[in-house]
Amino acid sequence: MEEGARLNQITEQIIGAAITVHRALGPGLLESAYESCLLYELSQQGLKVEAQRPLPIIYREVKLDCGYRLDLLVEDAVIVELKAVEQLVPIHTAQLMSYLKLSGCKVGLLINFHETLLKNGIVRKVNDFPDSLRSPR
Repeated sequence: MEEGARLNQITEQIIGAAITVHRALGPGLLESAYESCLLYELSQQGLKVEAQRPLPIIYREVKLDCGYRLDLLVEDAVIVELKAVEQLVPIHTAQLMSYLKLSGCKVGLLINFHETLLKNGIVRKVNDFPDSLRSPR
């Protein structure tokens, strides 16, 4: 399967699982609750999922642990950044874009579970940085 099609399939599965979790729990819980449930849901679908994956910064060929963590990394390819906030603001998108650049991943999802209708809280971003700093593998 071509990489773009594979990434689209993974993101569709993630969005479907997030909708399932949101329908069951509704808005109003802590981000950590949604993370745990989405991790479970994606694992049940047979996807490889890592929660709170450390994301070091590579600076001058030195790996520095600055405390960054990916909420979810799915199939070593898609970053999922979860929020449970009143509304998404530009810094949330900037955070996801920074994670994409640092990791070398091509696609990321920003999902805000605080929305009444979850589809209004989903943002898909593509890493269009020509020289991402490193690969998560």
